Amino acid sequence: MRVLALDHGSARCGCALSDPTGTLATPIEPVLRPETKAGIKQLRELVAQREVDRVIVGLPLSLSGGDSEQTRSARAFADKLRSALGPKIPVELYDERFTTTIASNNEGRESEDSRAAAVLLDDWLARHGHEHWNRDE
Repeated sequence: MRVLALDHGSARCGCALSDPTGTLATPIEPVLRPETKAGIKQLRELVAQREVDRVIVGLPLSLSGGDSEQTRSARAFADKLRSALGPKIPVELYDERFTTTIASNNEGRESEDSRAAAVLLDDWLARHGHEHWNRDE
């Protein structure tokens, strides 16, 4: 099973991909303008080419856990992506608080957005990955 994590932003969407075993999260090239037709098409192609089984979209909750304008935007983006990918590819929202801060402290060649997506995916894999891999065995 391969999981794609997205750190949504209107200008760029950071992307990270798990290995098939769910052990490693690797930042990959971000998708520009993800909410446009071209951006959604690029994400659909990425899901197909990389044989992604699940998509995790970062949910930027406030520190108190409440919604903000960014949170509402991420929810709307996840709904749009769900419609574009169809019922076979689950799209899940996951709390992304502090991922950008952690990513900014970890240098790398990849964009900060994609490093933030990798932090998000690492956390999701640690908390939930085993549930999905054990079910497939």
